[in-house]
Amino acid sequence: MSTGEEREREDEVLDAFARHLDLQRNLSGHTVRAYLGDVASLLEHCREVGVRLHEVDITVLRGWLLAQQRRGMARSSLARRVAAVRTFSAWAARAGHLPADVGARLRSPRPDRHLPVVLDVPDAGRLLDAARERADEDEPAGLRDWAALELLYASGVRVSELVGIDIGDVDLAERTVRVTGKGDKQRVVPFGVPAGRALTAWLDRGRPRLVGPRTGRALFLGVRGGRLDPRTLRGQVHRLAAQAGVADLAPHGLRHSAATHLLAGGSDLRTVQEVLGHASLSTTQRYTHVTPERLRAAYTQAHPRA
Repeated sequence: MSTGEEREREDEVLDAFARHLDLQRNLSGHTVRAYLGDVASLLEHCREVGVRLHEVDITVLRGWLLAQQRRGMARSSLARRVAAVRTFSAWAARAGHLPADVGARLRSPRPDRHLPVVLDVPDAGRLLDAARERADEDEPAGLRDWAALELLYASGVRVSELVGIDIGDVDLAERTVRVTGKGDKQRVVPFGVPAGRALTAWLDRGRPRLVGPRTGRALFLGVRGGRLDPRTLRGQVHRLAAQAGVADLAPHGLRHSAATHLLAGGSDLRTVQEVLGHASLSTTQRYTHVTPERLRAAYTQAHPRA
Protein backbone atom coordinates (compact mmCIF):
# COMPACT_ATOMS: atom_id res chain seq x y z
CA MET A 1 0.00 0.00 0.00
CA SER A 2 1.39 3.41 -1.00
CA THR A 3 1.86 6.28 1.44
CA GLY A 4 -1.06 8.16 -0.11
CA GLU A 5 -3.33 5.13 0.18
CA GLU A 6 -2.29 4.62 3.79
CA ARG A 7 -3.08 8.25 4.61
CA GLU A 8 -6.47 7.94 2.92
CA ARG A 9 -7.22 4.82 4.94
CA GLU A 10 -6.23 6.57 8.17
CA ASP A 11 -8.55 9.46 7.34
CA GLU A 12 -11.40 6.99 6.78
CA VAL A 13 -10.67 5.32 10.12
CA LEU A 14 -10.65 8.71 11.90
CA ASP A 15 -13.98 9.62 10.30
CA ALA A 16 -15.51 6.33 11.45
CA PHE A 17 -14.09 6.81 14.95
CA ALA A 18 -15.58 10.33 15.07
CA ARG A 19 -19.02 8.92 14.19
CA HIS A 20 -18.62 6.30 16.92
CA LEU A 21 -17.77 8.95 19.53
CA ASP A 22 -20.58 11.22 18.47
CA LEU A 23 -23.38 8.69 18.02
CA GLN A 24 -22.57 5.89 20.45
CA ARG A 25 -20.47 7.36 23.25
CA ASN A 26 -22.53 10.58 23.57
CA LEU A 27 -19.41 12.65 24.28
CA SER A 28 -19.41 16.43 24.07
CA GLY A 29 -18.22 18.10 20.88
CA HIS A 30 -15.17 19.43 22.73
CA THR A 31 -14.18 15.93 23.89
CA VAL A 32 -14.71 14.45 20.43
CA ARG A 33 -12.42 17.07 18.89
CA ALA A 34 -9.80 16.49 21.57
CA TYR A 35 -9.87 12.69 21.13
CA LEU A 36 -9.59 12.99 17.35
CA GLY A 37 -6.63 15.33 17.74
CA ASP A 38 -4.96 12.87 20.10
CA VAL A 39 -5.42 9.93 17.73
CA ALA A 40 -4.23 12.04 14.80
CA SER A 41 -1.09 12.81 16.82
CA LEU A 42 -0.54 9.09 17.37
CA LEU A 43 -0.92 8.37 13.66
CA GLU A 44 1.56 11.14 12.85
CA HIS A 45 4.03 9.53 15.27
CA CYS A 46 3.49 6.19 13.56
CA ARG A 47 4.39 7.72 10.20
CA GLU A 48 7.53 9.24 11.71
CA VAL A 49 8.72 5.86 13.02
CA GLY A 50 7.60 3.92 9.94
CA VAL A 51 4.75 1.95 11.55
CA ARG A 52 1.40 1.38 9.85
CA LEU A 53 -1.88 1.39 11.72
CA HIS A 54 -2.32 -2.38 11.80
CA GLU A 55 1.24 -2.72 13.17
CA VAL A 56 0.68 -0.52 16.25
CA ASP A 57 1.49 -2.25 19.53
CA ILE A 58 2.03 -1.26 23.16
CA THR A 59 5.67 -0.33 22.48
CA VAL A 60 4.62 2.17 19.81
CA LEU A 61 2.03 3.68 22.13
CA ARG A 62 4.52 4.08 24.96
CA GLY A 63 7.06 5.60 22.59
CA TRP A 64 4.50 8.14 21.43
CA LEU A 65 3.63 9.13 25.00
CA LEU A 66 7.29 9.37 25.94
CA ALA A 67 7.86 11.74 23.01
CA GLN A 68 4.97 13.92 24.24
CA GLN A 69 6.39 13.94 27.76
CA ARG A 70 9.85 14.98 26.53
CA ARG A 71 8.25 17.92 24.74
CA GLY A 72 6.95 19.14 28.10
CA MET A 73 3.30 18.05 27.88
CA ALA A 74 1.48 18.31 31.22
CA ARG A 75 0.42 15.14 32.99
CA SER A 76 -3.24 16.10 32.69
CA SER A 77 -2.88 16.30 28.89
CA LEU A 78 -0.98 13.01 28.82
CA ALA A 79 -3.75 11.39 30.86
CA ARG A 80 -6.33 12.60 28.36
CA ARG A 81 -4.26 11.21 25.49
CA VAL A 82 -4.11 7.85 27.22
CA ALA A 83 -7.89 7.90 27.64
CA ALA A 84 -8.35 8.83 23.98
CA VAL A 85 -6.06 6.11 22.69
CA ARG A 86 -7.52 3.44 24.98
CA THR A 87 -10.97 4.32 23.63
CA PHE A 88 -9.67 4.29 20.06
CA SER A 89 -7.81 1.01 20.52
CA ALA A 90 -10.84 -0.80 21.92
CA TRP A 91 -13.03 0.49 19.09
CA ALA A 92 -10.45 -0.19 16.36
CA ALA A 93 -9.97 -3.78 17.54
CA ARG A 94 -13.73 -4.41 17.39
CA ALA A 95 -13.93 -2.76 13.96
CA GLY A 96 -11.03 -4.81 12.58
CA HIS A 97 -8.59 -1.93 12.16
CA LEU A 98 -6.25 -3.38 14.81
CA PRO A 99 -5.46 -7.06 15.37
CA ALA A 100 -6.02 -6.64 19.14
CA ASP A 101 -6.88 -4.03 21.76
CA VAL A 102 -3.26 -2.94 22.18
CA GLY A 103 -4.19 0.08 24.34
CA ALA A 104 -5.77 -1.98 27.12
CA ARG A 105 -2.40 -2.28 28.89
CA LEU A 106 -1.64 1.44 28.64
CA ARG A 107 -1.55 3.09 32.05
CA SER A 108 -2.44 6.70 32.69
CA PRO A 109 0.11 8.93 34.46
CA ARG A 110 -0.77 10.21 37.89
CA PRO A 111 -2.48 13.60 37.60
CA ASP A 112 -0.69 16.77 38.66
CA ARG A 113 -1.63 17.95 42.13
CA HIS A 114 -1.18 21.58 41.10
CA LEU A 115 -4.27 23.61 41.95
CA PRO A 116 -5.29 26.85 40.24
CA VAL A 117 -5.03 30.22 41.94
CA VAL A 118 -7.70 30.78 44.57
CA LEU A 119 -8.75 34.28 45.54
CA ASP A 120 -9.75 34.98 49.09
CA VAL A 121 -13.17 36.57 49.59
CA PRO A 122 -11.91 40.22 49.71
CA ASP A 123 -9.85 39.75 46.52
CA ALA A 124 -12.78 38.10 44.75
CA GLY A 125 -14.83 41.16 45.70
CA ARG A 126 -12.14 43.48 44.34
CA LEU A 127 -12.07 41.62 41.02
CA LEU A 128 -15.83 41.81 40.64
CA ASP A 129 -15.82 45.47 41.67
CA ALA A 130 -13.30 46.15 38.89
CA ALA A 131 -15.62 44.43 36.41
CA ARG A 132 -18.60 46.47 37.68
CA GLU A 133 -16.66 49.75 37.45
CA ARG A 134 -15.81 48.98 33.82
CA ALA A 135 -19.47 48.19 33.20
CA ASP A 136 -20.36 51.67 34.50
CA GLU A 137 -18.96 53.01 31.21
CA ASP A 138 -22.06 51.37 29.66
CA GLU A 139 -20.15 49.72 26.82
CA PRO A 140 -21.58 46.33 25.75
CA ALA A 141 -18.31 44.44 26.30
CA GLY A 142 -17.95 45.85 29.81
CA LEU A 143 -21.51 44.93 30.73
CA ARG A 144 -20.97 41.45 29.30
CA ASP A 145 -17.73 40.87 31.19
CA TRP A 146 -19.27 42.04 34.46
CA ALA A 147 -22.20 39.63 34.04
CA ALA A 148 -19.91 36.79 32.93
CA LEU A 149 -17.53 37.16 35.90
CA GLU A 150 -20.37 37.50 38.40
CA LEU A 151 -21.97 34.33 37.02
CA LEU A 152 -18.67 32.43 36.94
CA TYR A 153 -18.05 33.18 40.59
CA ALA A 154 -21.67 32.80 41.70
CA SER A 155 -22.30 29.46 40.03
CA GLY A 156 -18.85 27.87 39.75
CA VAL A 157 -19.50 26.85 36.13
CA ARG A 158 -16.69 26.06 33.70
CA VAL A 159 -15.92 28.71 31.10
CA SER A 160 -16.90 26.23 28.37
CA GLU A 161 -20.27 25.81 30.08
CA LEU A 162 -20.72 29.55 30.53
CA VAL A 163 -20.27 30.42 26.85
CA GLY A 164 -22.68 27.62 25.93
CA ILE A 165 -25.56 29.06 27.96
CA ASP A 166 -28.60 30.25 25.99
CA ILE A 167 -31.04 32.97 27.09
CA GLY A 168 -33.70 30.36 27.79
CA ASP A 169 -31.37 28.63 30.27
CA VAL A 170 -31.49 31.60 32.66
CA ASP A 171 -34.35 32.09 35.13
CA LEU A 172 -33.88 35.55 36.63
CA ALA A 173 -36.95 35.21 38.84
CA GLU A 174 -35.69 32.03 40.50
CA ARG A 175 -32.03 33.04 40.05
CA THR A 176 -30.99 29.73 38.51
CA VAL A 177 -29.16 28.78 35.33
CA ARG A 178 -29.23 25.50 33.44
CA VAL A 179 -25.79 24.46 32.16
CA THR A 180 -24.65 21.58 29.99
CA GLY A 181 -21.49 19.96 31.30
CA LYS A 182 -19.24 17.11 30.31
CA GLY A 183 -20.97 14.25 28.53
CA ASP A 184 -23.87 16.61 27.71
CA LYS A 185 -25.12 16.24 31.30
CA GLN A 186 -27.33 19.12 32.40
CA ARG A 187 -27.65 20.60 35.86
CA VAL A 188 -29.39 23.61 37.36
CA VAL A 189 -27.23 25.91 39.47
CA PRO A 190 -28.36 28.85 41.65
CA PHE A 191 -26.80 32.30 41.60
CA GLY A 192 -27.14 35.28 43.91
CA VAL A 193 -28.49 38.81 43.76
CA PRO A 194 -25.26 40.47 42.47
CA ALA A 195 -25.06 38.06 39.53
CA GLY A 196 -28.75 38.60 38.84
CA ARG A 197 -28.25 42.36 38.82
CA ALA A 198 -25.31 42.10 36.41
CA LEU A 199 -27.20 39.72 34.10
CA THR A 200 -30.19 42.06 34.02
CA ALA A 201 -27.96 44.99 33.05
CA TRP A 202 -26.32 42.92 30.31
CA LEU A 203 -29.65 41.69 28.91
CA ASP A 204 -31.26 45.14 29.05
CA ARG A 205 -28.42 47.43 27.97
CA GLY A 206 -25.57 45.35 26.55
CA ARG A 207 -26.71 42.33 24.60
CA PRO A 208 -29.28 44.13 22.40
CA ARG A 209 -26.47 46.32 21.02
CA LEU A 210 -24.42 43.29 19.88
CA VAL A 211 -27.21 41.20 18.38
CA GLY A 212 -26.57 40.28 14.74
CA PRO A 213 -27.35 37.66 12.08
CA ARG A 214 -25.12 35.08 13.82
CA THR A 215 -26.50 35.58 17.33
CA GLY A 216 -29.14 32.87 17.76
CA ARG A 217 -30.08 32.27 21.41
CA ALA A 218 -26.61 32.64 22.92
CA LEU A 219 -26.57 34.49 26.24
CA PHE A 220 -23.07 35.93 25.96
CA LEU A 221 -21.98 37.48 22.66
CA GLY A 222 -18.73 38.59 21.10
CA VAL A 223 -18.36 42.02 19.51
CA ARG A 224 -19.40 40.60 16.11
CA GLY A 225 -22.66 39.21 17.43
CA GLY A 226 -21.74 35.53 17.57
CA ARG A 227 -21.45 33.34 20.65
CA LEU A 228 -18.66 34.52 22.95
CA ASP A 229 -15.31 32.78 22.41
CA PRO A 230 -13.83 31.31 25.64
CA ARG A 231 -10.43 32.77 24.71
CA THR A 232 -11.89 36.28 24.71
CA LEU A 233 -13.28 35.78 28.20
CA ARG A 234 -10.01 34.35 29.48
CA GLY A 235 -8.18 37.42 28.25
CA GLN A 236 -10.68 39.71 29.96
CA VAL A 237 -10.33 37.88 33.27
CA HIS A 238 -6.54 38.31 33.15
CA ARG A 239 -6.89 42.03 32.35
CA LEU A 240 -9.44 42.67 35.08
CA ALA A 241 -7.32 40.79 37.64
CA ALA A 242 -4.40 43.09 36.82
CA GLN A 243 -6.66 46.13 37.02
CA ALA A 244 -8.02 45.04 40.40
CA GLY A 245 -4.53 44.34 41.77
CA VAL A 246 -5.27 40.72 42.67
CA ALA A 247 -3.43 37.51 41.80
CA ASP A 248 -3.50 36.67 38.11
CA LEU A 249 -5.96 33.89 37.38
CA ALA A 250 -7.91 32.25 34.59
CA PRO A 251 -11.71 31.78 34.62
CA HIS A 252 -11.18 28.35 36.16
CA GLY A 253 -9.68 30.14 39.15
CA LEU A 254 -13.08 31.74 39.77
CA ARG A 255 -14.70 28.29 39.67
CA HIS A 256 -12.15 26.99 42.14
CA SER A 257 -12.57 30.07 44.35
CA ALA A 258 -16.35 29.62 44.35
CA ALA A 259 -16.02 25.99 45.45
CA THR A 260 -13.53 26.88 48.17
CA HIS A 261 -15.70 29.70 49.52
CA LEU A 262 -18.81 27.51 49.48
CA LEU A 263 -17.03 24.87 51.52
CA ALA A 264 -15.54 27.40 53.93
CA GLY A 265 -18.99 28.94 54.36
CA GLY A 266 -20.52 25.67 55.52
CA SER A 267 -21.59 23.78 52.37
CA ASP A 268 -20.99 20.04 52.44
CA LEU A 269 -18.94 18.29 49.78
CA ARG A 270 -21.99 16.66 48.18
CA THR A 271 -23.62 20.04 47.62
CA VAL A 272 -20.44 21.47 46.13
CA GLN A 273 -20.12 18.37 43.95
CA GLU A 274 -23.63 18.98 42.60
CA VAL A 275 -22.95 22.66 41.94
CA LEU A 276 -19.69 21.96 40.11
CA GLY A 277 -21.08 19.01 38.15
CA HIS A 278 -18.38 16.56 39.20
CA ALA A 279 -19.09 12.90 38.50
CA SER A 280 -16.87 11.83 41.40
CA LEU A 281 -16.69 13.20 44.92
CA SER A 282 -12.91 12.66 44.87
CA THR A 283 -12.67 15.30 42.14
CA THR A 284 -14.52 17.78 44.33
CA GLN A 285 -12.18 17.02 47.21
CA ARG A 286 -9.18 17.75 45.00
CA TYR A 287 -10.66 21.04 43.81
CA THR A 288 -11.45 22.45 47.23
CA HIS A 289 -9.37 23.59 50.16
CA VAL A 290 -10.31 22.51 53.68
CA THR A 291 -8.70 24.82 56.21
CA PRO A 292 -7.38 23.44 59.52
CA GLU A 293 -9.84 25.73 61.31
CA ARG A 294 -12.81 24.23 59.43
CA LEU A 295 -11.58 20.70 60.08
CA ARG A 296 -11.21 21.47 63.77
CA ALA A 297 -14.66 23.06 63.99
CA ALA A 298 -16.30 20.16 62.18
CA TYR A 299 -14.48 17.64 64.39
CA THR A 300 -15.47 19.48 67.57
CA GLN A 301 -19.11 19.66 66.48
CA ALA A 302 -19.46 16.08 65.29
CA HIS A 303 -17.21 13.79 67.32
CA PRO A 304 -18.65 12.53 70.61
CA ARG A 305 -15.21 12.54 72.30
CA ALA A 306 -14.07 15.91 70.99
